[in-house]
Amino acid sequence: MSNSTTTKAPRQPVDASLSHGLKQRHLSMIALGGVIGAGLFVGSGAGIAAAGPSIVVAYTASGLLVMLVMRMLGEMSAAYPSSGSFSAHAERAIGPWAGFTAGWAFWVLLCTAVGLEGIGAAQIVHGWLPGTPEWAWVALFMVVFCGTNLAAVKNFGEFEFWFAALKVGAISLFLVLGVLAICGVLPGTDSPGTSHLDDFLPHGGNGLIIGLLASVFAYGGLETVTIAAAESENPVRGVASAVRTAMWRIALFYIGSMAVIVTLVPWDSPAVVEKGPYVAALDELGIPGAGQLMNIVVLVALLSAMNANIYGASRIGYSLVERGQGPRMLGRVSGGVPRVAVLVSSLFGFGCVLLSYWRPDDVFSWLLNMIGAVILVVWIFIAAAQLRLRRRLEREAPEKLVVRMWAFPWLTWVALAGMAAVFVLMAREPDTRVQLYSTGGMTLVLAAVGYARQRRGAARG
Repeated sequence: MSNSTTTKAPRQPVDASLSHGLKQRHLSMIALGGVIGAGLFVGSGAGIAAAGPSIVVAYTASGLLVMLVMRMLGEMSAAYPSSGSFSAHAERAIGPWAGFTAGWAFWVLLCTAVGLEGIGAAQIVHGWLPGTPEWAWVALFMVVFCGTNLAAVKNFGEFEFWFAALKVGAISLFLVLGVLAICGVLPGTDSPGTSHLDDFLPHGGNGLIIGLLASVFAYGGLETVTIAAAESENPVRGVASAVRTAMWRIALFYIGSMAVIVTLVPWDSPAVVEKGPYVAALDELGIPGAGQLMNIVVLVALLSAMNANIYGASRIGYSLVERGQGPRMLGRVSGGVPRVAVLVSSLFGFGCVLLSYWRPDDVFSWLLNMIGAVILVVWIFIAAAQLRLRRRLEREAPEKLVVRMWAFPWLTWVALAGMAAVFVLMAREPDTRVQLYSTGGMTLVLAAVGYARQRRGAARG
């Protein structure tokens, strides 16, 4: 492959036709709340049941990997702000085929996640109002968030600001109550001490591996802040601030809450999986109405993820089209918003919901497996792009290195080794092996299509 194809920058360096309606307070709260995803509340129970107290080690290990990925992504996004984020960086560093592959794989992931989060949110509301059909609630949520994303980017920012504020407030209160109970100073509770931590590795190394895999995928969604930064008042400052505070946010919200939960609640308590770890911990403290309060927080987390994923999918789709990597209609912008991309992304998400009802055992199951390891594919493209772009920036525009990857290039290679290790672990487990192969198949198809498009473009040019 010639240098002209591997180093060509995206055709539109800045997303000029998009509005810049996100304020710094929006971006700060998106960065803060984006860490507290639905996966933390919903998916962490299975990880605890498998790994026991060692889930803290699993979340710490995967958290360190995520910190490295965010630092690499932050370095590139501060230097080249773009709504295409890692997709645009991969195209700039590796070639159009890489941007095509990473971008469309992530678009499919986000759109499918919109449907999954809608189903989860509808199930919670259906539990409160059992006479209502779940699909109707999903449709309502879709209409609301599609509408807010169609109107103006500041609407997305405002929704996310308040969603994030509620999530941050709830998990901060949970951590405070948990620490007080562990210290034995919370009225009406006795400190459990370390009695629940004795059997640290109840299922041995295999349990820890399952917990590690669960924790890796719970961190998905952190990339949204680098997508949103392109539409903020000061993209470079926004990205730099978000990335520099990522470490303490991951340590506090993810690792901290896992440590509190496994200290308060026996890891093998059925309630950890049945009710969710946060509800189980609050029940252990004897807080009245804890289950319903936590259900409200989980509902907010799911709705926030829906809103963010519709936004992220529409911007990734728009950026791909702007770089000649997709159907032109997705690039139509009106009022500073790529409205066709918003509509198509929402419709794809709702289509996934319908498949979950019509073809749950074949088509929908296949779709879920196909997106199972996409986030790891994206992380590999981020690391590979950063390895190439950092050298280029040092040579051509060192002033753009506002955020720098630590100990470059050694920690970038450490991160890549960590991702390879996760792939190996996925191949060992029967459930994740299917996801690995399905995602690999989709990635290879996208890469082949992207490479063929790149060759055609080179031949014409």
